[in-house]
Amino acid sequence: MSGFYGAISKEDTVRDVFYGTDYNSHLGTKRAGLVFYNRQDGFQRSIHSLENSYFRTKFEDDLDKFSGNKGIGIISDTDPQPIMFNSHLGRFAIATVCRMVNIEELETYFLTDKKHFTENFEGNVNPTEVVANLICEGDDFVSGIENVFDKVKGSCSLLIMTGDSIIAARDKLGRTPVQIGKKEGAYAVASETTCFPNTGFEEEYTLGPGEIVEINAEGYRTIKKAGSKMQICAFLWVYYGYPSSNYENINTEQCRYRCGAALARRDTVEPDLVSGIPDSGIGHAIGYANEKKIPYSRPYLKYTPTWPRSFMPQNQKMRDLVAKMKLIPVKSLIKDKKLVFLDDSIVRGTQMKDNTADLRGAGAKEVHMRVACPPLTFPCNFLNFSQSRSTLELASRKAINKLEGSEKNLEEYSDPASDKYRAMVDTIAKDMGIDSLIFQDLNDLVEAIGLPKEKVCTHCWDGSSYY
Repeated sequence: MSGFYGAISKEDTVRDVFYGTDYNSHLGTKRAGLVFYNRQDGFQRSIHSLENSYFRTKFEDDLDKFSGNKGIGIISDTDPQPIMFNSHLGRFAIATVCRMVNIEELETYFLTDKKHFTENFEGNVNPTEVVANLICEGDDFVSGIENVFDKVKGSCSLLIMTGDSIIAARDKLGRTPVQIGKKEGAYAVASETTCFPNTGFEEEYTLGPGEIVEINAEGYRTIKKAGSKMQICAFLWVYYGYPSSNYENINTEQCRYRCGAALARRDTVEPDLVSGIPDSGIGHAIGYANEKKIPYSRPYLKYTPTWPRSFMPQNQKMRDLVAKMKLIPVKSLIKDKKLVFLDDSIVRGTQMKDNTADLRGAGAKEVHMRVACPPLTFPCNFLNFSQSRSTLELASRKAINKLEGSEKNLEEYSDPASDKYRAMVDTIAKDMGIDSLIFQDLNDLVEAIGLPKEKVCTHCWDGSSYY
């Protein structure tokens, strides 16, 4: 997904930006970058790959080279950034949290107009450079960012740093969040409120969809008002968001407790213990266990010292290997037990199938799976979730193909009251080797989040959202 952080202060802000950016490490795995500005040296930038190490390890040696009272950083799941740009708007640095479905169309648009690109990403144009070019079509930053909102299909939130200020803009439908923090003599802006407490900032303001603000060390001002329509990604609460983060003033961990409790109320199985697939299934499992008044336990432990996120390797076989190697079953807690596991989602189902085989091998009497969201059925066009995977690899699509011989009747398979939905769920459960499977009801998920359905993007479950 990617996450950014920026700070502007009356004093040097290098350490704030370094540590604040690091708190976005759960949102990106490919590249990271920092850029700072001071009057004497101008812009200073560094970009590193994160595919073989962590953010702090890569950037610690750069810190003594940086100085400035303003800076921005990003941990990106896509392209190398921030990038530097010089234009009629002046010199600026830009970082984006962006998914551009129509990037090839926009590339052709600029090349036909005899424009050129200097940045690249895996053989393609850098999406952040496309955004910068769109901004430079405007007469000022506001009109330029509005041009981005008009022409990008997908989503785009961004930070711009000039010699004078930081400009922050939230995606036109608010699919990704942008939040402002405050402390004495400084302001910060970030994708996650988790970035604020340990860098000394208090949550101050959440940008609305399409809102643009300008920030300096004295304060911030709205330079384009928020729009009325919002489609914030529900997966922030289900999976992406760090448990301590708040979005729209709704805490992620508390939402996950409510998700688990909703599943518990629909469940007739009485297990010996409840557990969550680490890490993102834990909050859901605690909510389930509290509602059912059944012990929460950890029969599966995540080995964190050396195994990174399971989708960091680009090769799928290596991703599957890392996913398996980092989870260790505790046989004494598993043997002869009826187990209920909770997880945030089922994407391909491969990892859960392997987990179930491990649990059976450790002597589990029964293995039941409860999933905190509905079946993933439609491709995400708005964030980078499952971007590298074919829709045909989704567990739900594989089950539908097995039942139908082709992909059809998707709307019926998205309706939990239909026979087709129940057949799909039974097919997924059989394929994974589990005794029973329950997915979250979409209405229960929306209620757990606490926003009106029309303000939440639920496209990957029901195909309902729009650009």
